Amino acid sequence: MPKAKHESGQSKSLAAKVIEGAREFSVGTVLFHQAAGRLLGVNVTDMKCLDILVMKGSASPTELAAQTGLSSGAMTAVIDRLERARLIERRPHPTDRRGTVLVLTKVAMQRLPMLFESLANAMQALISGYSKGELAVLADFFAKSGLLWRVEREKLQRRTRPQRWRTSPPSGP
Repeated sequence: MPKAKHESGQSKSLAAKVIEGAREFSVGTVLFHQAAGRLLGVNVTDMKCLDILVMKGSASPTELAAQTGLSSGAMTAVIDRLERARLIERRPHPTDRRGTVLVLTKVAMQRLPMLFESLANAMQALISGYSKGELAVLADFFAKSGLLWRVEREKLQRRTRPQRWRTSPPSGP
């Protein structure tokens, strides 16, 4: 990832600070979910799939794979791990008798809030210090950032094979 440019001898521009803060927020989120996942016996990808299920309530394996960009094989592995950890269960799809819906288990509904309670309280305390106008700007930033992340992720997913990176400098003229 490119580093934000520093103004010579001056403090970073406000835009650079926002971008750096967004990057630090992203890293902090991933590392928090990794730590929570360790306590549940799952990995960070599994945790983000759980997060999607918490937000949506339920999803089919196909919907979850499409939202995450995981292959069907990788999604099956995620589902198997989450089932072994007793965090999700498969239920018959309400309108497609051949389909399945993934839902959180009672175990998940008991354990997840305990892991996230302190963070939720700290976030509530943090946002309580902002005005309605500032919160509107933050909400707008996060909504647009979420869309940006999805678009950029989809660009990477459209690549058909891994990019070959040059490891040595090009030869001279």
